[in-house]
Amino acid sequence: MAQKETNPHLKYVSLAVLTFQNALLIISMRYTRVVAGDLYFTTTAVVISESLKMVICLVIIFFQIRSFRQYYEHLYESLIVNWKDTLLMSVPAIVYMIQNNLQYVAVSHLEAAVFQVTYQFKILTTALFTVLMLNRKLVALQWASLVILFIGVALVQLQNVSATSTGAQEQNQFIGLLAVIVSCLSSGFAGVYFEKMLKGSSASVWLRNVQLGIFGSLTAIIGVCLKDGSNIYEKGFFFAYTPLVWAVVVQQATGGLIVAIVVRYADNILKGFATSLSIILSCVAAVFLFDYSITVNFSIGAALVIVAIYLYGRPSQQKPTLPLKLPSTEAKTQTSS
Repeated sequence: MAQKETNPHLKYVSLAVLTFQNALLIISMRYTRVVAGDLYFTTTAVVISESLKMVICLVIIFFQIRSFRQYYEHLYESLIVNWKDTLLMSVPAIVYMIQNNLQYVAVSHLEAAVFQVTYQFKILTTALFTVLMLNRKLVALQWASLVILFIGVALVQLQNVSATSTGAQEQNQFIGLLAVIVSCLSSGFAGVYFEKMLKGSSASVWLRNVQLGIFGSLTAIIGVCLKDGSNIYEKGFFFAYTPLVWAVVVQQATGGLIVAIVVRYADNILKGFATSLSIILSCVAAVFLFDYSITVNFSIGAALVIVAIYLYGRPSQQKPTLPLKLPSTEAKTQTSS
């Protein structure tokens, strides 16, 4: 936690950068999926972005050390000798893979609107795991703001949902809701677990991302084989890749690094607020780029998100007033004794 106090400006700068970067990524990804022409395989984009993120971190670590011998020794010691520590980073990678697959199950058994609303439950599960795993306390006003954020984001996400059904496939709502609940719990657990790993050791953000990238790339390759294996074999790994698609892949990789910095110097709950705000910004930008129309639901949801951000920040502004009274009262008790 000392790192967090030493670099307080990084907390707010990283949150601001994440907000705008995520909004830009949403717009870019949307454009690559609606533009006329062949569509690339999203699973391959995940593999490339995970690998690219790992390469970027390896380059950063080298420039920090500036010696090939020390660089090799550092990586060998951190990744091979301390293999148990490296193996711990497989947990969030595997959980994220489970989460992504559960989303497909949920979408197959629930109407799109139901899925979009219930999936925002991950905001509350993240807060719950933050309290349980990091022993962090949230005041009543902060819990209330998280509920308001949940409602606000759900309303905004409904803007993106069409009224059509998920298809002719037989649906089981119990399975769908169960998949959503487990997916939200997985999302909250993996995020907070990663935060605990970042803040609970002396390992740098870059090294942790290398460790996570190793397992993230492996799980992404598994996803490629399971989902698009036959199509990729027929059309090729880089099918329909354009300069804009490559730009999206780079954005995804850098976005993952920004998320790690946010988690290190802020926390997962604030990351949730930043990504929620980025959804609103991307929807506003879509009005001008994609002939997107704003509805009453979106307006109310956006207002609730802004209110939630304001309310969540209020307790932290009031906290410093409490410790200021303690030293004086303790001093009085000592002098009287």
